[in-house]
Amino acid sequence: MSTPQPPTPQAAPDWHPAPASPYPTYTSPIPVVRTTLVHALASEWTKIKSVRSTMWTLGVFVLLVIGIGLLTGAVVANSSSDLAGESALSLGFFGLLLGSICVITLGVMTTASEYGTGMIRTTMTACPSRGRVLTAKAIVFFLVAFVVTLVSATLVALAHVAMLEGNGAADPTGTEWLKGTVGVSLYIALLGLLSLAVGSVIRHSAGAITIMIGVLLAPLVIALFMFSESLKDVQQALFEYSIPNQMSIFYANSLSESGPSGWDPLWILLGVTAAAFAGAFALLEKRDV
Repeated sequence: MSTPQPPTPQAAPDWHPAPASPYPTYTSPIPVVRTTLVHALASEWTKIKSVRSTMWTLGVFVLLVIGIGLLTGAVVANSSSDLAGESALSLGFFGLLLGSICVITLGVMTTASEYGTGMIRTTMTACPSRGRVLTAKAIVFFLVAFVVTLVSATLVALAHVAMLEGNGAADPTGTEWLKGTVGVSLYIALLGLLSLAVGSVIRHSAGAITIMIGVLLAPLVIALFMFSESLKDVQQALFEYSIPNQMSIFYANSLSESGPSGWDPLWILLGVTAAAFAGAFALLEKRDV
């Protein structure tokens, strides 16, 4: 019986380094940077300031607010009417009410116009985080709308105080100045932000603008034609919570003695806008671009 032989050791294979490539390696000069909300904000700011519709819409807004404000102040100042201690700031309401339609239009177009042109695909490719895109749009639009409204409302308020000094108008208090400038500017900017959320949900400029103008004017118009006694409670609620009436509260004027007062309109609109954005964010993640 033969004895088993131990296995013969195998020689290790020769190892040779891979030959160097005859072609030089390429390194991109463009740095690879992880995108953040700051980049999205810069992108949205570039878009909103470079689109002609933004300049036209904001230009018409400033023209309406300042033009109607100065015209109203001049008419009252040249008349023999006595304001009997009424605040001179209250006349700025008329221009802001009409100007709010411009802010609504711009808010809708900030989101819905990209869906109409198809540019939203490019935006989402550059920034796949859809929530970040909508957040950036909201922040940029809110700041633009607030600053433009604040500057316009303050100029009109200063002009009215100077023009109506001889008509028995009372000097505004600090609280009245704050509500008639900062407060109403925050309210109109939030109204535009609500329009932006509706534009994101509807994805159609004309449809979203129609809905928002209906929200702005329909409750008050409907209430004016409710003559039935059985609908008095409904009519009162429509008066109290209509947007024109809530805007007038910032000027210490109201269509009713009950309902929201003080800073209540701002908190009401803030809650409605937050709910609209919650729905917009949810639909944005579920829908195709």
